[in-house]
Amino acid sequence: MDQRSDSENLSSFISDRVLVNGKVVPLTFTRDGKLWWNHNDRWCLNVEKEVLGFTFEGSRMRVNVVVEKRDGILCFANMGGIGRQSFVFEPLSEESLTLWSQKLRDYIDSLGRPKRLLIFVNPFGGKKCATKIFVEDVRPCLEDFDIQFTVIEISETKHQLHAKEVVKTLDLSEYDGIVCVSGDGILVEVINGLLEREDWSDAIKMPIGMVPAGTGNGMVKSLLDSAGKICSPSNAILAVIRGLIADIDIEYEKYRWMGSARIDFYGLQRITYLRHYNGRVSFVPAPGFEEYGEQTSYSGEPSCETSTSQQESLNIQQPGYLGSDVKLENMHWRTISGPFVSIWLHNVPWGSEDVLAAPNAMFSDGYLDLIIVKDIPKLSLLSLL
Repeated sequence: MDQRSDSENLSSFISDRVLVNGKVVPLTFTRDGKLWWNHNDRWCLNVEKEVLGFTFEGSRMRVNVVVEKRDGILCFANMGGIGRQSFVFEPLSEESLTLWSQKLRDYIDSLGRPKRLLIFVNPFGGKKCATKIFVEDVRPCLEDFDIQFTVIEISETKHQLHAKEVVKTLDLSEYDGIVCVSGDGILVEVINGLLEREDWSDAIKMPIGMVPAGTGNGMVKSLLDSAGKICSPSNAILAVIRGLIADIDIEYEKYRWMGSARIDFYGLQRITYLRHYNGRVSFVPAPGFEEYGEQTSYSGEPSCETSTSQQESLNIQQPGYLGSDVKLENMHWRTISGPFVSIWLHNVPWGSEDVLAAPNAMFSDGYLDLIIVKDIPKLSLLSLL
């Protein structure tokens, strides 16, 4: 029997006796979202974290669950760290079945899970496995969660701007979020498309999720790593539902047929024929980095005051996000001169799934991490990459 204390029993939404595999057992749903029962052992499900959804088949209630690999009283995960399974309960009366349906549905609705998603699938990125990932990992999870979705497959002929153009004219009221089954490039297109809309200030609030299926996957790796999760498609889509080197990046497109290996190949090629880039990098240092570089002044166009009428006219002429109104000329600038081997600017820790380029970078802390490589032996650079 379930040996819960009186305080646990008093906290229950509903407690009843049900059939499990032909055996009558006590089943309790508590106010903190836990589903408890006894059947050869004591079982517990965290509805918010582990229950995908539920269906009713005649007098039976089927609860579809997903559980992460861990130590505890419920563990049936596969080698990928995620397991999916169903539990079937049969209340002893129609009245009890109706009550269970109402309580579970109300609780799941209160979690704010998305009900309608737009999903971009890029079958041409990375190892060209995005379609397979969607079919095997993403779609089954969405169906178990009873989430409606619209899939847009990136066109091979216009894949570089396809997602951006779709998002610019999309009726956002039809969706609760956008999911990119791709690498970081499609995410950038989606954000740029939102920022070029006339209603960009509202559009940019649209939740965006990612499922790793590209070459680098640095953003989704950073997001999942910050939550202590392994970077995998199953972990990524669950996170969505429960909440949502420069010249190499440019020139390696000629080697796209190689898939994700093209970064390593072209990176090795660039080390063999190492380039140095002349120029200078100007920046406003974060606290504690004021001594880096040499003092300089802002060399761009000065900011100017605009009247309300001028601003309205500008907005009409050029809809979309027009940039920050920060007075750049009033800030304390520093500069570092080349030649440079590499310049990398990060706002997340991971540059790809296996490159922790900026370990101290934090989400939304107001800073970018600037990584500069100047004079370096080729063997040291190879080790670094």
